[in-house]
Amino acid sequence: MHRYSLLLVFLVLGITSCSEKREVLPPQPLGPIPSDDQLIWHRMELNAFVHFTINTFTDKEWGYGDESPELFDPSAFDADQWIKTLKDAGFKGVILTAKHHDGFALWPSKYTEHSIKNSPFQGGQGDIVKSVSESAKKYGLKFGTYLSPWDRNRADYGEASYMEYYRDQLKELFTGYGPVFEMWFDGANGGDGYYDGARETRTIDRQRYYDWPNTLAMVDSIQPQVLFFSDAGPDIRWVGNERGLAGETNWNTITPDTLYAGKAGIEELLQQGAEGGSHWIPAEVDVSIRPGWFYHQSQDSLVRSAENLFQLYLTSVGRGSNLLLNVPPDRRGLFHEKDVASLQGFRKILDSVFKKDLVKSAQITAESFRGNDERFSPSNLNDGNGDTYWATDDEVVQTSFEISFGVPKSMNYLLLQEYIPLGQRVAAFEVQVPKGNGWETIAKGTTIGYKRILEFGGIEASKLRIKITDALGCPVISNVGVY
Repeated sequence: MHRYSLLLVFLVLGITSCSEKREVLPPQPLGPIPSDDQLIWHRMELNAFVHFTINTFTDKEWGYGDESPELFDPSAFDADQWIKTLKDAGFKGVILTAKHHDGFALWPSKYTEHSIKNSPFQGGQGDIVKSVSESAKKYGLKFGTYLSPWDRNRADYGEASYMEYYRDQLKELFTGYGPVFEMWFDGANGGDGYYDGARETRTIDRQRYYDWPNTLAMVDSIQPQVLFFSDAGPDIRWVGNERGLAGETNWNTITPDTLYAGKAGIEELLQQGAEGGSHWIPAEVDVSIRPGWFYHQSQDSLVRSAENLFQLYLTSVGRGSNLLLNVPPDRRGLFHEKDVASLQGFRKILDSVFKKDLVKSAQITAESFRGNDERFSPSNLNDGNGDTYWATDDEVVQTSFEISFGVPKSMNYLLLQEYIPLGQRVAAFEVQVPKGNGWETIAKGTTIGYKRILEFGGIEASKLRIKITDALGCPVISNVGVY
């Protein structure tokens, strides 16, 4: 071939090669990531705890175990009243205390006489667990259960036979009442009790007695979707307090073998998680609408206000956790009117605060986006699609994006969300508004996670800049809102 023909071929090949765009790949997952069921849980945001048992009728928080089943007799029980109230307030799930430390079972368990079947309620034919699970299904809420490992009624608590009993009751709950989204158990284990007349103090090896790996594996084999909550997970961790406070720094990751009873700084660790932790175990914020967990008439004047519930929302959901709010039914078997009024007011505040998102009609630009590929552009930040996101190239971990409103807007709240299926990345950020020829920082934050809400208090500006100052990898942000 003539040398000029060869040169022409090479030129054509070169042009073809240069015209082909290099494929831009999405960011790879970074560190532990949530399971599909954990991701569903994150998106629920608001769940309710319902503490209701024989304690409601003895005015106690912890029953001793010697209470007669005859005492349990709610006069106007209505599970639909509970669940509809929660549904209207925006809750997505409900967790019922099927058995508290006193050992009284709210379902007709065939393994004990200390249950609702020996109470006067509905002539001994009642089943609170069934009523609540069916009502939850009716109103579209997910159903969860609390089954206390500690049982102050059982004669064999502390012996191997008790664990057979506990697992038999778990089998009843997980085979007879439909899907369960969360199994909740706490750290109150062992101590003084009735123990079928023994009236003594019993201690157990908390680490080994319940054989949690095998106990939870049994439940998982029945309902694989269930998430297990305890102080250290394995799926959801305690936030370390019952005051409604997640950490302002709140990593969804934690290394569970760093958690043990009596550890110094345990509350801080549970609140904040651990950057670079080995497992995705997000924090759940459990808090009661009243000072107690069970209903007490003396606390009718102490119900949290709607405004206080909104503040709890900001310090839980607004810090990347889920809120588990306890609402205890009264002796009628109903949510008290004052509790209902607070929940209704809470919903009105949420609807009012987050009614109008100023970002929906704003223009968003960024310093850069991944490979200049529109799939990762900042326009994804206000497209209303939680499955799209703005991302930068892998090596870009400090960056920013600007929100332009065109005219000055009064702003009270900023909402940010990371695309957590790819992990939690952002470790620090700043919020800025224009000042002179530059920018003024009006707020700072650390982690974002599933959701982060910052309160400004009426800042007015025509632009807002979010500056990522530290991240474990390239930022991957799915949503921004300004209210």
